[in-house]
Amino acid sequence: MTSFVYNKSSTDLQVKSQNAAWLRIMALLYDPFVWLGELTGMRRRRRTLLAEAHGRVVEIGAGTGLNVAHYPDALDELVLTEPEPGMRRKLARRLERHAPAARILNAPAECLPLADESVDTVVSTLVLCTVADPERALREVARILRPDGRLLFIEHVRASSRFLAATQDRLLRPWRGFAGGCVCNRHTLELLRACGFTVEADDQVWRGMPAIVRPLIVGQATR
Repeated sequence: MTSFVYNKSSTDLQVKSQNAAWLRIMALLYDPFVWLGELTGMRRRRRTLLAEAHGRVVEIGAGTGLNVAHYPDALDELVLTEPEPGMRRKLARRLERHAPAARILNAPAECLPLADESVDTVVSTLVLCTVADPERALREVARILRPDGRLLFIEHVRASSRFLAATQDRLLRPWRGFAGGCVCNRHTLELLRACGFTVEADDQVWRGMPAIVRPLIVGQATR
């Protein structure tokens, strides 16, 4: 009789390989997927938010670079972090057109290779929903920000509507698998405050997107 021995490390490698393959596909699909959402308000939000960026700026989880065209020209430095290879390739192509002096770092938000209190502005747009350890990411943001620095953010969050929040809970698992790890019901505003940030934020709606990711918070935070 043939016996089957479960090999955890082999299975884990297979899952990681499958996830990496899907992330490569997501890098190709991301811009078309959010296209309507960009046209119906997100592009304007990016432009308004990023007008507040100044000095040395670090964007975490820069993705395909949809923010790049909206940064002010007079920044001291623009550093874009992105850990996913497919996203970094698209990001690099965008920088060639819009910000050739900017540089890209292969780094997750939870481990930023930057000195303490060395950054004036950190930017996070639609990122904190996806990072594996948002508390650690926010501690890193707090660490690299200068005492008078600011975190500028646009994040989709858990809905205040009980019905929509329950829908987010029900669809969390399939959505997370489809959207590259995105946690659609994350309590990001509460996490910001729990990590010691003082937050100014407005509730908004991401029109043109699936209902479970429409609730947004937009604003800034200081440590």
